[in-house]
Amino acid sequence: MTLGNIDSPAAAFIAGLVTSLHCLGMCGPIACWLTPARGSGDALTVTVVYQLTRLASYAFLGALAGAAGSVVLSVINTTILAWLPWLMVAFFLVVAFRLDRHLLPRIPALSRLLLRIQSTLARRSRVTAAAIVGVSTPLLPCGPLYFLIGLAAMTGSALRGVEFMLAFGCGTLPLLWLAQANYGWLRAKISPVAMSRAQTILALTAALLIAWRLRATLGFSGPGAEGFFCCH
Repeated sequence: MTLGNIDSPAAAFIAGLVTSLHCLGMCGPIACWLTPARGSGDALTVTVVYQLTRLASYAFLGALAGAAGSVVLSVINTTILAWLPWLMVAFFLVVAFRLDRHLLPRIPALSRLLLRIQSTLARRSRVTAAAIVGVSTPLLPCGPLYFLIGLAAMTGSALRGVEFMLAFGCGTLPLLWLAQANYGWLRAKISPVAMSRAQTILALTAALLIAWRLRATLGFSGPGAEGFFCCH
């Protein structure tokens, strides 16, 4: 049994696509506040700087998680490893029903640090502020992100942890980039309720599809954990 299924970049990218709706509500307003008015020469620069530093921050966390996970995986029983792909099902259920608000504790130290960052941003240029916000994005209280960092630890290596978190970040990139370019239009056309419902539907669909692919682990006929994203 290998963990190449649950910790694959493909799995992380899908998770990023689904949770990008959550990211739009959490990070979207901040990212759009950073971006100058449309037509400004700095708009593209600010957007690129923010997104690249955000991805770099995710990659750094992936490296730390993967390195730490290599120690943990070396002592985990192989029977437990066979059930780890169900963590991805749990992840999508948490996203669908917003369970992270109740299951994951808030970290007061992070809130205080964010306040200090906000005061620093007020004295910086938009490009510098974009870099600071991008690097600081993981400090936001984001349950799905915390969960993905935990899954990155299951990669068992710093390099694969980087790949995993970069794939997740790339999955969130299209919608956030679109929001930065067309935030006013999105707010006028798509209500927060509609975005929330779309995220729930996408997350539940992903959870059901993955659970179906893992049905053999529950004693039913069909593929097991080794066929997580494979077609049979």
